[in-house]
Amino acid sequence: MGRLTTTVTGKFLAFDTSPLIYYIEQHPQYSPITDDLFDAIHRGNTRAMTSVLTLLEVLVQPLRSARLDLAHEYRRILTASTGISLFPIDADICELSAKLRSSYHWIRTPDAIQVATALQNGAELIVTNDERWRELKEIQVVVLKDFLKP
Repeated sequence: MGRLTTTVTGKFLAFDTSPLIYYIEQHPQYSPITDDLFDAIHRGNTRAMTSVLTLLEVLVQPLRSARLDLAHEYRRILTASTGISLFPIDADICELSAKLRSSYHWIRTPDAIQVATALQNGAELIVTNDERWRELKEIQVVVLKDFLKP
C-alpha cells in the first residue's frame, strides 16, 4: 500500500481528470501511484466520485484519434465501476463554480466545476495533479506529484 492509498483510505474522495488519464493510459511516471489509488477504490477501501465533466474530457482524445477501445475503457470505468460515482452538473454546481471563480482568479471553469461537484456531493478531499489547487480552502487537495518517489 502506497502513501497515497494510506491518505485516502476510508475517505470519500473526488478526482480530477488527470489521475484517471494516468491510470488508464499507464503514464510512465504516475501510473504506479494511480494504480494504487484505483485499486483501493475497486477493493472498497475508499469511495470515489467525479463530475460528468470528466467523461467529456477523457473522451475527446480517444475519439479524435479513433481509439474506440480507449473511449470504451474510459466509459466503463466511469459508468460501471464499483466504488466510483459520476455526478451531473446542475444549477447549484454552476452557482458554486461561479463563486469559486470569483474567489480564485486563476481557476478555470472546468476546474471550478470539478471542485464544486466534489463540494456539493460531500467529498472529503480531491485528487489532482494541478499544484494551483493547493490554494483552495474549501476542500483538502491531494496532489499526485507529492507522492512521487524521490
